[in-house]
Amino acid sequence: MALALQTFATVKDANTALKSQGSRYLGGGTLVVRAANEGDVSVSSLVRSTDPALSSIAATDGKVRIGASVTMAAIARHPDLSSLARAARAVGGPAVRNMATVGGNLFAPAPYGDFAVALLALDATVSTDDGEAPIETFLTGRDSNRAIVTTVGFVLPPQGDFRFLKVSRVKPKGVSVLSIAAVLELAGDGTVSAARIALGCMADRPTRARAAEKALIGRRLTKDGIAPALAAAGKGTSPITDPIASAWYRAEVLPVHLGRLLLT
Repeated sequence: MALALQTFATVKDANTALKSQGSRYLGGGTLVVRAANEGDVSVSSLVRSTDPALSSIAATDGKVRIGASVTMAAIARHPDLSSLARAARAVGGPAVRNMATVGGNLFAPAPYGDFAVALLALDATVSTDDGEAPIETFLTGRDSNRAIVTTVGFVLPPQGDFRFLKVSRVKPKGVSVLSIAAVLELAGDGTVSAARIALGCMADRPTRARAAEKALIGRRLTKDGIAPALAAAGKGTSPITDPIASAWYRAEVLPVHLGRLLLT
């Protein structure tokens, strides 16, 4: 069955079209087109918008706002987003990064969505025509979301505070066994004063490692200092099982790779 494609100049008009049964928004197409090609009969019409705001990147005084249609390739080469380049390059190979968008990554089910893990660690906000929401709130309710994501916004942490690691069996573009992102703030005495750690593949969508975050506060980033955080890393998680790795394996290797990230 051929899919109908509707293009609108504004997000508002595209949102209206999405109310029709069977319609799905088309960003980069790496998720929705593949689903349709694989026989997802729930998709009968694709909706897209050429609104320029969806493809913009604004970075001023450390505050960043990225349009939902911005691709991973564009983020990886943007001079003001060099700290996020590693996370952007973790998404597939060059061909995929030229198509995969920020907005699509927010909806990607595990084991995909590596860039959304980075955004969760950065405490980003997600904007739609319905307003702005913290990324955690958005991710929790994303399955019922019908409004087009327009932008994501966040404050760039100081140099060195943001860390990202993707673990895969096939280098460099294999599907994730795990992805981990962290923003760590250190006090003057070298102890951790604030921590946000986000995990990919440890649930069906990016999730926080809250127990590990709590265990890091007041500790130094040494082998002994991070030991309580590593012991607590898997608490509250529900790892996925797929052809890449079992839930058991992901839970077993999480402390190892989190330790590597924290000691980087």
